Amino acid sequence: MKPAALPFVLAVFMVAPAFAQSAAEKSGVNSLIGVAPKTEDFVMEAATSDMFEIESSKLAVERSDAPTKSFAEQMIADHQKTTDALKALVASGDVKAALPSAMTSSQEKELNTLKGLQGVDFTKQYHSDQEDAHKQAVDLFKRYGNEGENAALKAWAANTRPALEQHLQMAKDLNE
Repeated sequence: MKPAALPFVLAVFMVAPAFAQSAAEKSGVNSLIGVAPKTEDFVMEAATSDMFEIESSKLAVERSDAPTKSFAEQMIADHQKTTDALKALVASGDVKAALPSAMTSSQEKELNTLKGLQGVDFTKQYHSDQEDAHKQAVDLFKRYGNEGENAALKAWAANTRPALEQHLQMAKDLNE
């Protein structure tokens, strides 16, 4: 390659992530390099994460031990609040993004796995899923809260993150 072409090649690589951000978010690349998701991606991921948290926690209320049920009840209440707040931001017109109507296929698969388990097997899987889901949520909200493109959503993400960090710690404690 000619030295004169180097600035052009570098510019293409620096601009490419902006064009492929949705794919990069979906694949986890943005998380690895600490790039904020696009608003549409953030809304989709936050909403589907809440859906998974609520539905999996409803199962845990039915199938788990007392400490897990207590955690699950708090997850249902807290994630319903974040769902309601996100819906209100979108409904107000402050956030231009569509709310998803269903979980991702990956989340559906995880939920179906949980539905097939009982007793200790269910509880162990639920605990593991909760820790993983909250690690992802904390990362998502941190990236958007720090560098998101929509001011109202960025402020909401930053204000919501401490509760998610608390949930993550609670999930970790359940796994000990």
